[in-house]
Amino acid sequence: MGNQCASDHAELSAHVAGNRNIAQVLLSPRVTGSVSPRNRFFGSSKRAGDGDSFASSDYLGSVGDGMCAGSVDRGKRPWILEVLLYSVVMNFVARCGVVGMKKIGDRKFVRQSLLCVLLVLATLLVLVKITSVAWISFQSEQSFTHDTFLKPVGDSSLKLLLTENSQLLATTVKSSNLREVDYFSKALNDNHLSNDLWSKPDSKHFFHCIDRPRHYKPPRERPNGYLVVNANGGLNQMRTGICDMVAIARIMNAVLVIPTLDHSSFWDDPSEFKDIFDVHHFVDTLKKDVHIIDSLPASLKNVESLKKAPVSWSKASFYKDEMLPLLKQHKVLYFTHTDARLANNDLPDSIQKLRCRANYQALKFTKPIERLSQTLLSRIRDKSPYIALHLRYEKDMLAFTGCTHGLSSEEGDELRQMRINVEHWKEKDIDGEERRIQGSCPLTPHETGLFLKALGYPSSTKIFIVAGKLYGNGSLESLQKHFPNVYTHLSLATEEELEPLKDYQNRLAGLDYIMALESDVFVYTYDGNMAKAVQGHRRFEGFRKTISPDRQILVRLIDEYESGSISWEIFQQQVTEIHAHRTGAPASRQPGEFPKTEEYFYANPFPGCICEKKQLSRRVLKGNS
Repeated sequence: MGNQCASDHAELSAHVAGNRNIAQVLLSPRVTGSVSPRNRFFGSSKRAGDGDSFASSDYLGSVGDGMCAGSVDRGKRPWILEVLLYSVVMNFVARCGVVGMKKIGDRKFVRQSLLCVLLVLATLLVLVKITSVAWISFQSEQSFTHDTFLKPVGDSSLKLLLTENSQLLATTVKSSNLREVDYFSKALNDNHLSNDLWSKPDSKHFFHCIDRPRHYKPPRERPNGYLVVNANGGLNQMRTGICDMVAIARIMNAVLVIPTLDHSSFWDDPSEFKDIFDVHHFVDTLKKDVHIIDSLPASLKNVESLKKAPVSWSKASFYKDEMLPLLKQHKVLYFTHTDARLANNDLPDSIQKLRCRANYQALKFTKPIERLSQTLLSRIRDKSPYIALHLRYEKDMLAFTGCTHGLSSEEGDELRQMRINVEHWKEKDIDGEERRIQGSCPLTPHETGLFLKALGYPSSTKIFIVAGKLYGNGSLESLQKHFPNVYTHLSLATEEELEPLKDYQNRLAGLDYIMALESDVFVYTYDGNMAKAVQGHRRFEGFRKTISPDRQILVRLIDEYESGSISWEIFQQQVTEIHAHRTGAPASRQPGEFPKTEEYFYANPFPGCICEKKQLSRRVLKGNS
């Protein structure tokens, strides 16, 4: 070992003293050997025996002592810096050390001096470059000691680290009242982000087009009356209904009163508009479109309003021809329902764009909801992306659809009784298995786990569930069997952070909405109101990756795989092929024979609020011709 070090030192000294190029010194195989400069910086795992240090007492020899004895640690200067500093001095002396022998007027001396200055500057640039690389590398190593703490759902979880060689390093971390450390390396993060699993569909030719046209007229000073509305349903159903009411107020030249929210639905949430959405932002954003006020003027508070439930999926002509005369006559119209009261298609472009301005610009969540969402995003996004999973496996949804696959007979009876007790649910006797085969049931947590695994997502993938409490004994565990790192707002936030929202389901739904919107991948297992609202918003925000499983085909494949009819390889291949183009890529909204069979406007605002550059250029060319 000592002879090898002495040989290395002699060669390094010869390189520097002989004024060889710095790169030759640093990259010489005799200098670096099998240990990279980065590893020398952090210290070698091999240490020389006693008496193996260099005998030389010069400066370079002292550097060599650290290199050979393995004594250079993280607290000392890297050996690269010392060699470079020494090289700078030696090069300077070699080029400029004979200054005393030259005359100022000597042209050869001037040229050599200029060359000397350039050499010093170039050397310093190399020094800065290598120093920055070494420092970044050091910081990368240090960052592993500062992992963000996460608390997955459940008592324990398996943390998986995927290396570049596809090796899995697993460690089980027991959780108590403390959050658990999520062991995702930077290498895993880079692997995720560069992988097709996380990349969004190509949408470079598409852009927002919801700005008001040049000659757009502001709302008239003398309105035809006042529109009072009660938004019904859950948060996302109310959200889209409110956007429609903004458009309808514009159509009828009516003043819109801030909507009241549904307090009698399944969620039983007493929250008002101002508790969920930023009222001032809402009014200010739409002031050039519609007059919006907090409440009716005092002169009209005692006037009896005309209550109406507008016909679903109505076109603009319905409101102009039938509702407008009633508004002018009674001065105040009260709409008892707001959901799906405006058609998906065949509306003026200005109305479609207004619906989107209301939805994607005006309806902004309150600061408490926004702040907490940013906190949760920073925690779950530490070092790796995440999937937001809209797993509609909640009690009310299962009771409504009659889907009981994977549940016990007692749980099925409980759901059946709930369906009977809810009077406005028309269907009472439902064959759940038949519905499942038809693709009309939400995927179970177990089926969802198999689906994501077949798509290629590693078991270390983080999943944030944007839904209510999962129904059924062992439902959550059946998902965690495939993906241990499962989170909800309850597991990511502290009790203190959730305190202002915990008793209000619609506010918590707003929190989940943001987590779904901002996720790297959004997966929904059933076409509910949230799934439609979020996927439309993600399309508007640049076609962020959104996976929609083909439930009818998928459940058939799952049954074949679990019965042993097909292998895992065949199952995975078919699942991947079927869903290769179900990722939320740009596609025109699909028409239908009836409004209910059409693709929902808020699930896909293209065309209307999203435009294609190619289309625009074709129109320009056609107009010029």
